[in-house]
Amino acid sequence: MSELHTPQAGDDRAPDIDVVALLMRQHGDIRNLFDEVEQSEGEERREAFRRLVRLLAVHETAEEEVVHPFVRRAVSGGEQVVEDRLAEEKAAKETLAALDGMDTDDPAFMPRLRELRTDVQQHARAEERYEFSHIRRSTDVTNLATMAKAVKAAEAMAPTRPHPGVQSGAANVALGPVAALMDRTKDAVRKAMGKH
Repeated sequence: MSELHTPQAGDDRAPDIDVVALLMRQHGDIRNLFDEVEQSEGEERREAFRRLVRLLAVHETAEEEVVHPFVRRAVSGGEQVVEDRLAEEKAAKETLAALDGMDTDDPAFMPRLRELRTDVQQHARAEERYEFSHIRRSTDVTNLATMAKAVKAAEAMAPTRPHPGVQSGAANVALGPVAALMDRTKDAVRKAMGKH
């Protein structure tokens, strides 16, 4: 099976033009990675799943740091919109953390992955409808570009694994660099030991 060449979150080659376009592209990358995990086996599945875990973790952290604060301030009813998205993210992080502890060859892995995919896709549709559309209407192109740069900066410092107990922006700022360092250390050890 040929490997998809999905950009990684925090990829500095990705355009910084518009935060909504950047996050929408990542939603597409996430869908592609779910496809890749489902259609592959063995080591290819493990590697695709590692990329999916990383992209989901950094993508959600960036949204928590940049998108949610903006929506709280600038969108009518934004507080409830954000609370609803955080509840969805918490449930997805818990499922992702459980999957991250499983072997991708475990018979229980694929049913849980499909459950996660359904939840993540519903969450992405809600973000696109209740957050992204309002962001685009609520600000100008300069702020959209600034927010895109902020998302990429947050992704560069974000943990690479799900941390279900950390959902507030302040907690992510405080824990983010420590968790990211720990996650990247675990990633390096797994890679060195051939356990992608």
